[in-house]
Parts: sequence; C-alpha cells; structure tokens
Amino acid sequence: MCGIVGAIRANHNVVDFLTDGLERLEYRGYDSSGIAVSIDGKIKRVRRVGRVALMAQAAKEKNLFGRIGIGHTRWATHGGVTEPNAHPHISGGTVAVVHNGIIENFESERQRLQKIGYVFESQTDTEVIAHSVNHEYLQTGDLFTAVQAACKRFHGAFAIAVVAQDNTENMVVARMGCPLLVAFGEDETFIASDVSAVIAFTRHIAYLEDGDIALLSTKGIEKLIDKDGQVAERKVKISELSLASLELGPYSHFMQKEIHEQPRAIADTAEVFLEGGFEPENFGSNAREVFDDIHSIKILACGTSYYSALTAKYWLESIAKIPTDVEIASEYRYRDVIADPKQMVITISQSGETLDTMEALKYAKSLGHKHSLSICNVMESALPRESELVLYTRAGAEIGVASTKAFTTQLVVLFGLTVTLGKMRGHVSEEQEQHYTEELRQLPGSIQHVLNLEPQITIWAQKFASKQSALFLGRGIHYPIALEGALKLKEITYIHAEAYPAGELKHGPLALVDENMPVVVIAPNDMLLDKVKANMQEVGARGGELFVFTDLDSNFTEDEGVHVIRTPRHVGVLSPIVHTIPVQLLAYHAALARGTDVDKPRNLAKSVTVE
Repeated sequence: MCGIVGAIRANHNVVDFLTDGLERLEYRGYDSSGIAVSIDGKIKRVRRVGRVALMAQAAKEKNLFGRIGIGHTRWATHGGVTEPNAHPHISGGTVAVVHNGIIENFESERQRLQKIGYVFESQTDTEVIAHSVNHEYLQTGDLFTAVQAACKRFHGAFAIAVVAQDNTENMVVARMGCPLLVAFGEDETFIASDVSAVIAFTRHIAYLEDGDIALLSTKGIEKLIDKDGQVAERKVKISELSLASLELGPYSHFMQKEIHEQPRAIADTAEVFLEGGFEPENFGSNAREVFDDIHSIKILACGTSYYSALTAKYWLESIAKIPTDVEIASEYRYRDVIADPKQMVITISQSGETLDTMEALKYAKSLGHKHSLSICNVMESALPRESELVLYTRAGAEIGVASTKAFTTQLVVLFGLTVTLGKMRGHVSEEQEQHYTEELRQLPGSIQHVLNLEPQITIWAQKFASKQSALFLGRGIHYPIALEGALKLKEITYIHAEAYPAGELKHGPLALVDENMPVVVIAPNDMLLDKVKANMQEVGARGGELFVFTDLDSNFTEDEGVHVIRTPRHVGVLSPIVHTIPVQLLAYHAALARGTDVDKPRNLAKSVTVE
C-alpha cells in the first residue's frame, strides 16, 4: 500500500512533478517518502521519514535536479519506519527502484543475492528487486531485458519503476497485481499509481495490465510486452477526473469535504436508475441473460465495502427474494468452497485494486463460478476488468483514508441492483418500482438535512473525545450501519469501538457497560424500534450513557443519560444510507476534538494492495 510516481521530461525538472505527485498520493502511504533522479552519470536520492513535505523540503535544500526520476511514498509492510527502509532503493549505485506491493518470495531471493555478494541495507522486500535488476543489468547492459528477467523471479504483487545511472533517456516499469498507469504530455512521460498524481500535468492516460513491462521515453511508450512476452499496446484515454476534486477548497480535511459531497455523489450515482429505470442493461449489455441464469448471490468485499455488502443482503433477500451470502474476501480465498455456477459473485471495492478482493474473485472463477459483477469507484481498475459485469459508483475521487462517500454510493448501486433483480423476478410491482424511484430521487435531499445536524453532532463528539471505548448498537438492516460507525470511530480517533446487534447485549457485551462507556444506538422508526428501546433500557439500568440517532417519527424522550438526535423523517428502505451520515460526522468531530490526523490515520492507507 504505497504510491509511486516517475517522469521523463525533455524540458523541465522532474523534481517538481515528483514532489507534487507524491503529495497527491500521500493517502496511499505516509510513513516515509523519497525521490531519486539520474543525472550526470549518477543517481542522486533524497529520503525522509514522515510526510512528503519533509522530503520535498530536503530536496529543495539540496537543489535536486534531473530530467528523469522516480518517487515513492511508503506504508510500511516489510521493515520498520526508518530512512534505510524508505524508497527508492539503489543497488550498486547503478539502478534505483520504487515498488508498490509485496514480493512473497523475497526471503529466498535475498539469500540467493547474498550468495552472489550483494549486501542488504534495509529490511524491505523491495531491495531484492533493486539487486536482482542490477545483477541482470550488469550481465546484459539493457535495462528492459534486465527488468524482464528479474520479474520472472518474483512471486507476489508489484508495480515497479526502474531508472539507471547511465541512461537518462529511458525508464522501465512493470505491473503485476498493483495499479500502474502511464500518462503522456508534450515531450514528457509520467507514471503513477493513481491518476490523481498526474492530472495537473496531463489527462492522456494508458492503464497497464497485469504482466506488462514497458520501456518509456519522453515520447511515450517505446516498447511494451504483455504477460506472455508478446508486443502489445494499451489504449490511451482522456481522464474525466477534475483537478478541483483533488483540492480541499473551503474544507479543513478531505474527510469533511467528502462527507459533504455525498448529496451530489449519491445523486450522480442514482442517475443511472432515475433516468434509465431499474433495468439490467445498466450493469452490462448481457446483464439480462446473466441475471436470468442465476439463483443466488455471493458478495466478496473487505472493510467498509464488506459492511455495504451486509446491508445489501437485507435488501436482496427481502425485496428481490434472492438468497445472498456475504463473505470477507481475505477469508473466502483461504477456505474450501462449494462452487455454484448459478451463483453470481459480486465484488465491491472503492479502488478496484483491493488485492484480497481481487484474488478472491480469481479463486471463485477458478472454482467454476461463471458470473461476476464488480461495483467500483475507479474506472479501468483491476476488478472491473476481471468481471463479467460492472457498474461504477460516481463518488468522484476519495482521498480521505476513512471511506465516506464511496460507502454510501456503493449502497445506492446495491439498492439499484436489488430493485432490478426484484423486478425481473416478479417481486417488485410497477407501483413499488415507482415508489422506490421516488425514494431514491429524494435521498440527496434527506442526506442534506442530516448534514444540517452537524452542530448538534459536534457537541456529542466533545463527550467522546475523552473516552477510551464506545459501543454501537443496531438491529436488522441498521446493524451494519452500527458496524460502519464503530469502524469510522476507531479508524480516525483511535478510540476502541465495537458494534453489536442490539439483541446480543445480554449475551456478553452488556458486561462492558458502565458510566464511562458511551453507547451509540441507530434507532429509526422501523419494525424493530420497540425491540431497540427494550435493549436501551438494559444499558440505562447499568448506568450507561446513550446517544441515539433516530428520526422525527420515533417517540424518544431525552433524559439524563439519554441524548437524542433526530433526522427529519424516516425514509423507509433507504434509511441505512441516511443514518450513515451522522456516524461519519460523529467520528470526524471526535477526531478533531482528540487532535488526531483525520485524513491520514496512523497505520492505515487508502488502497490496500497487499494482504
């Protein structure tokens, strides 16, 4: 989980691009960073522990300059957060390498290279790439051939960029399982893990595919071979990403900005259903045939996306009447599975590059699952390319590590899928379809109403700032929202938080409740409201302090130890989406009160491309 950049520029210093690009990719890793340029027959490097700004300042002080260079911002996997472990890694003063991913067989490769005579200066798996490429380069004198030979030895997932001290004309890049793109300017070529790093310089993008190795110059891609060693081409596309979407504007943090962007993101995502109806063709030209051929669904996802899948299970089984299993992708791929060709596999990922989810999909397909659907926020990413069907969320760029608008737009797509399947299977009438359409149309307005409650939620957040633990409760379809609320709180405040179905209180977690344990309750006016109220009585009897998110239709009375915030109205089946917003705001403002780094929480990174 790192970010890499690189550039070859005929008329400009690459250092400006490298530092700017790394700052835009810092959400992918921020333990340490570094850049290296090849100039005057030497590789010059600057590395620093900490944020990119520290490294950029050091590069400025050293007057670092070059026409070709690479850069990296790190989220540590192998080895601690130290300058020797920071990228780029250099071998013999000859080649420099940056790497995103994991080399699974690095220990055996390390031993092999040590026997040859290489001395390792870091604890990283990446250093075996540098030494291996260097060894091959010394034998062949050709950087492309050297990288090609070295890559054959590596097992795992990687995106790498390599420059050599005696070659200021070319860079070689390779991709296997981790994202990498090439971008094209006028007499300059860029590479990056994500389009956000290059969008200020060019919109002309080509996405590399697994197994690709490319030789680059200022003119673009000079040579590219695919996983079979055959010469190939990659289509150049014009990115639609807005540079403004990558800037903070009037907001203090990207998380705050992205929370407030949800009315627009949800409206944009829902447009496909509001304009085109709940039709299978929204998911692909052959979706109608696929949906007719399935009798159940399995959803594979990780983290926040897993919670959106848990929510969707309630919809799919209640509305579409289709059996649905939900599994954590990282667990699914390591157990014996009974495959069913009539079961559609759905993968959900904001980035489309989540390694565990990608590998789980490959595993499912290898077992005989014929049909697959990807729900993703990033165009041309790995999961959509690997899937039979796809529908993109239209959340726009999400920079904050703690996902917000990606989660709610995933729910919109999953709801649209639910109604589509229910309609096809005869369980959603024309009248019901019209009702769901109207509810979806009104959803952005309901979200905006909840955002207007931010001042009240901010007051609650002050009470959480001094706490060490918190409990989140929900029932039925709102239980996954309790899970999401607990995740957000722990991610950015470092407060220990757990979520439980409220009915499980008496089966264990009630033992934790006392006056120091705040209990957040998701309690809209649905069929389980009376059950939730009874569970709240159990908390109150133990001296617990209750923080209840409900709506105007619910009959709650504020009292000592019971705090209530009401959303404007109960929105029926879409209530989980609406009640996501207050738990996001609670986590955000609690983090502000505690003084933590909201957008870049410790130990976490945005795009999880390692196991």
